[in-house]
Amino acid sequence: MSNTSYNPYLTAQAQFDKVAEQLGLDEATRELLRQPMREYHFTIPVRMDDGTVRVFKGYRIQHNDARGPAKGGIRFHPDETADTVRALSMWMTWKCAVVDIPLGGGKGGIVCDPRILSEREQEQLCRGYVRQLARNIGPNNDVPAPDVMSSAKHMLWMLDEYETIHGGRYPGTITGKPVGQGGSLGRTEATGFGVIYVLREALKRLGIKPENTSASIQGFGNVAQYAARMYSQLGGKIIAISCWDNTDKKPYTFRKADGVDVDELVSITDAFGSINKEKAKELGYELLDGEAWIEQDVDILIPAALENQITSENVHKISKQVKIIAEAANGPTSTEADKVISDRGIFLIPDFLANAGGVTCSYFEQVQNNMNYYWDKDEVLSKLDRIMTAAFNSVYDLSVGRDLRMRDAAYTIAIERVVRAVKSRGWA
Repeated sequence: MSNTSYNPYLTAQAQFDKVAEQLGLDEATRELLRQPMREYHFTIPVRMDDGTVRVFKGYRIQHNDARGPAKGGIRFHPDETADTVRALSMWMTWKCAVVDIPLGGGKGGIVCDPRILSEREQEQLCRGYVRQLARNIGPNNDVPAPDVMSSAKHMLWMLDEYETIHGGRYPGTITGKPVGQGGSLGRTEATGFGVIYVLREALKRLGIKPENTSASIQGFGNVAQYAARMYSQLGGKIIAISCWDNTDKKPYTFRKADGVDVDELVSITDAFGSINKEKAKELGYELLDGEAWIEQDVDILIPAALENQITSENVHKISKQVKIIAEAANGPTSTEADKVISDRGIFLIPDFLANAGGVTCSYFEQVQNNMNYYWDKDEVLSKLDRIMTAAFNSVYDLSVGRDLRMRDAAYTIAIERVVRAVKSRGWA
């Protein structure tokens, strides 16, 4: 699905450089913000079920913590690289700043495929990861969370290892934990719902009724599933969903012209977001190539899978009908494709604004952990809606006021906030 020669870190730096130039940032501030402050690279030996020892590569990268503790997920992925983690840590800094929560940016990763590891092997991997980082993470300096192919279960194993090492209870060390064990209600829905909260606001500003729109979604993991549910609740019609097939090791697009039934598809989807092809066919879904999601005649495209999915190679396949792209994934659009989308006048909601619902709810989880008092789901989601709506409106108003693209407006707000914190601390 992704071009192996693509380097997301170079994309993240190019995006930053462009706005830094527009803002006239001095050289020292640019130098500080275009690279991570700290990086941890390490190995994790794990005794496998067959008695052999396998060594995994792990990363934790802290881009900037001027506005608060670093914050960001831990990805489990066989193709994970240091540059991917660097880019994601940088995007996390801007993401926390654009929604104005008091956190910085960090990210973690383990080069592994949890789909082929036993439960015990996954647990040993999680505990081994924390053993390498126990002095460098914590509620006051760096707070991990789940990400691609990691889950609440993994987070609780990690927290348990951290608390065992430090001899106490520190629930705010890691977010995305199970509800009842320090986790927040609404966290599972938060990223996907957040995407649709900002999409709803975009439709309002563009004078389009949600019930008159159709969408195509790439990905069917947690974010995509909840985005699809919320979009359907607004009255929108989903025509196609693309997802990775674990058996064939390639993506497929599931299409239904009269509209996808989200709950029906979820019922035949595994824990890693793979839809059962045979059952889908029985339910009347057309099975198309994995790239077909981008070619559909719809009003809205929602890339909700991995980075570098809309590229110079496929951007020209986007239908003339498409009015909005909501980037639910991190870095799904290459720099070249971004320019084409802009030239075509498609309204783009940038990733670090669109998918900031997850980190916002993680922040809520930390607050609840610190108070040892937990809110009900309605309170969590109404607070989330308020923050996402305010963030969207700030970005939109700046975009219109200064005649900037939405991505540039979002970057301008985020970078200015981080620069203020960096300058106030005397770092640059």
